[in-house]
Amino acid sequence: MLKRARRNSKPVAVAWLCILLWGFASLAAASPAPAKDKNPYAGNGFVTSWDGAKIHYVEAGPLRMPATNGKASVSESPQSPSILFVPGFTMPAWIWENQIAHFSTSYRVVAMDLRSQGESSKTGEGDYPASHGRDIKAVIDRLHLAPVVLVGWSMGVSLIVSYVDQFGASALAGIVFVDGVPALDLTPEYVKSSIEFLKGLQTNRSQLTDGFVRSMYRKPQSEEYLQKIIKASLATPTESAMAMGLAGFTTDNRLALTKINKPTLIAAATKALLAQFQDMQKSIAGAKLEIFDDAGHALFVDDPDKFNTLLDKFLKSLK
Repeated sequence: MLKRARRNSKPVAVAWLCILLWGFASLAAASPAPAKDKNPYAGNGFVTSWDGAKIHYVEAGPLRMPATNGKASVSESPQSPSILFVPGFTMPAWIWENQIAHFSTSYRVVAMDLRSQGESSKTGEGDYPASHGRDIKAVIDRLHLAPVVLVGWSMGVSLIVSYVDQFGASALAGIVFVDGVPALDLTPEYVKSSIEFLKGLQTNRSQLTDGFVRSMYRKPQSEEYLQKIIKASLATPTESAMAMGLAGFTTDNRLALTKINKPTLIAAATKALLAQFQDMQKSIAGAKLEIFDDAGHALFVDDPDKFNTLLDKFLKSLK
């Protein structure tokens, strides 16, 4: 893999820089805008994590309630897992709105705001993958989500791998990785691109955010939607965005992929990282790889019907 990365170092470095944080794709043909305000969430609240940080979440669908013996009782079929959606860098929980609306008709669905993002605590500390992994565990444990399917996008991929690296996969029913990889080789081009990105965060955050948010989509989105995402992204303090960016660039979770022993689906759209997605698939026993040819980095927004159908099939295969 090292030879492949060096042979295509410049495009891969740029693609990884984008995929780790916001995403990169050119605009293409028209597509319906994502659903807005169609799904009234059954609830939202905060979970206290390992260091006292308040992790915000939204949820919908059938609920699991704690039983007197400390285990969770379920209002749906005991074989039906819950779903926890993990967003990418500076993105809000509600970016999964199409999926929350779709899957909450049959499953308990939770989407979390990562620390320093959305409505979660702006801690100024703990903005690194292992810490986020502990936050994921707190959400799973406090909300009694096990067995749960973790769905992580972009930077969220590495955070889920960090969770498995620290806590194993016993609470999981399955994992879905969405257009993200756990690391890339630190080539000179990649390091330079990373430094330039961090500099841009510090010197011209608004302009950088506007451009990168728009580049997440291959299919046009409404200006109202884009402005809503940009505003949500800018809610993350710059110092936290810098910390998450630096931690993401320097964390290598590839070895931890071998600890995954639950059904795994990889949904990918960034062509420049196809070799890395294939390496991920080889590292995880039985993993399946699905390529989205006509979608951008935020493929679950660009092509929600295809993504939801794919995730539906995956969930049903777990029963």
